[in-house]
Amino acid sequence: MLNTPETSDKSRNARLEARVSSDQKDFFQRAAKLTGRTLSELVIESTQEAASRIVQEHEVIRLSREEQITFVSALLAPSEPGMRIRKAVRSYRQKTGL
Repeated sequence: MLNTPETSDKSRNARLEARVSSDQKDFFQRAAKLTGRTLSELVIESTQEAASRIVQEHEVIRLSREEQITFVSALLAPSEPGMRIRKAVRSYRQKTGL
Protein backbone atom coordinates (compact mmCIF):
# COMPACT_ATOMS: atom_id res chain seq x y z
CA MET A 1 0.00 0.00 0.00
CA LEU A 2 1.24 3.49 -0.81
CA ASN A 3 2.36 5.61 2.11
CA THR A 4 0.69 8.94 1.39
CA PRO A 5 -1.36 11.37 3.46
CA GLU A 6 -4.46 9.91 1.80
CA THR A 7 -3.71 6.46 3.21
CA SER A 8 -2.55 7.34 6.71
CA ASP A 9 -4.52 5.89 9.60
CA LYS A 10 -4.50 9.12 11.58
CA SER A 11 -7.62 10.69 10.05
CA ARG A 12 -9.97 8.11 8.59
CA ASN A 13 -13.11 10.07 9.20
CA ALA A 14 -14.45 10.42 5.66
CA ARG A 15 -16.83 7.91 4.17
CA LEU A 16 -17.07 6.75 0.57
CA GLU A 17 -20.06 4.83 -0.73
CA ALA A 18 -20.68 3.12 -4.04
CA ARG A 19 -23.53 1.08 -5.43
CA VAL A 20 -22.49 -2.13 -7.16
CA SER A 21 -24.35 -5.15 -8.45
CA SER A 22 -24.54 -8.30 -6.35
CA ASP A 23 -22.28 -10.05 -8.85
CA GLN A 24 -19.67 -7.31 -8.58
CA LYS A 25 -19.75 -7.40 -4.79
CA ASP A 26 -19.38 -11.19 -4.78
CA PHE A 27 -16.48 -10.93 -7.21
CA PHE A 28 -14.76 -8.24 -5.13
CA GLN A 29 -15.26 -10.27 -1.95
CA ARG A 30 -13.78 -13.33 -3.66
CA ALA A 31 -10.70 -11.31 -4.70
CA ALA A 32 -10.35 -9.91 -1.19
CA LYS A 33 -10.55 -13.37 0.35
CA LEU A 34 -7.95 -14.74 -2.10
CA THR A 35 -5.52 -12.00 -1.07
CA GLY A 36 -6.21 -12.23 2.65
CA ARG A 37 -7.70 -8.74 2.85
CA THR A 38 -11.06 -7.38 3.84
CA LEU A 39 -13.33 -6.05 1.13
CA SER A 40 -12.70 -2.50 2.36
CA GLU A 41 -8.93 -3.00 2.27
CA LEU A 42 -9.10 -4.38 -1.26
CA VAL A 43 -11.29 -1.54 -2.53
CA ILE A 44 -9.23 1.18 -0.84
CA GLU A 45 -5.84 -0.18 -1.94
CA SER A 46 -7.00 -0.85 -5.50
CA THR A 47 -8.60 2.57 -5.81
CA GLN A 48 -5.49 4.26 -4.38
CA GLU A 49 -3.26 2.49 -6.91
CA ALA A 50 -5.56 3.34 -9.82
CA ALA A 51 -5.85 6.98 -8.74
CA SER A 52 -2.06 7.28 -8.40
CA ARG A 53 -1.57 5.91 -11.93
CA ILE A 54 -4.16 8.30 -13.36
CA VAL A 55 -2.67 11.34 -11.64
CA GLN A 56 0.85 10.38 -12.74
CA GLU A 57 -0.28 9.91 -16.34
CA HIS A 58 -1.71 13.43 -16.34
CA GLU A 59 1.10 15.17 -14.43
CA VAL A 60 4.24 13.53 -15.80
CA ILE A 61 5.46 14.45 -19.26
CA ARG A 62 7.18 11.64 -21.11
CA LEU A 63 9.35 12.44 -24.10
CA SER A 64 11.12 10.24 -26.59
CA ARG A 65 14.89 10.59 -26.78
CA GLU A 66 14.54 12.79 -29.88
CA GLU A 67 11.95 14.98 -28.14
CA GLN A 68 14.21 15.31 -25.09
CA ILE A 69 17.10 16.50 -27.26
CA THR A 70 14.88 18.97 -29.11
CA PHE A 71 13.48 20.35 -25.84
CA VAL A 72 16.88 20.78 -24.17
CA SER A 73 18.34 22.32 -27.33
CA ALA A 74 15.53 24.88 -27.41
CA LEU A 75 16.21 25.76 -23.77
CA LEU A 76 19.96 26.08 -24.29
CA ALA A 77 19.77 27.96 -27.58
CA PRO A 78 16.41 29.69 -27.89
CA SER A 79 15.55 31.29 -31.21
CA GLU A 80 15.38 35.05 -31.54
CA PRO A 81 11.95 36.54 -30.81
CA GLY A 82 9.86 37.21 -33.92
CA MET A 83 8.38 40.52 -35.04
CA ARG A 84 5.06 39.95 -33.22
CA ILE A 85 6.77 39.30 -29.88
CA ARG A 86 9.05 42.34 -30.24
CA LYS A 87 6.04 44.51 -31.12
CA ALA A 88 4.10 43.16 -28.10
CA VAL A 89 7.05 43.92 -25.79
CA ARG A 90 7.32 47.50 -27.14
CA SER A 91 3.59 48.00 -26.66
CA TYR A 92 3.70 46.61 -23.13
CA ARG A 93 6.65 48.82 -22.17
CA GLN A 94 4.92 51.92 -23.56
CA LYS A 95 1.71 51.17 -21.65
CA THR A 96 3.42 50.35 -18.36
CA GLY A 97 6.31 52.81 -18.55
CA LEU A 98 8.89 50.09 -18.09
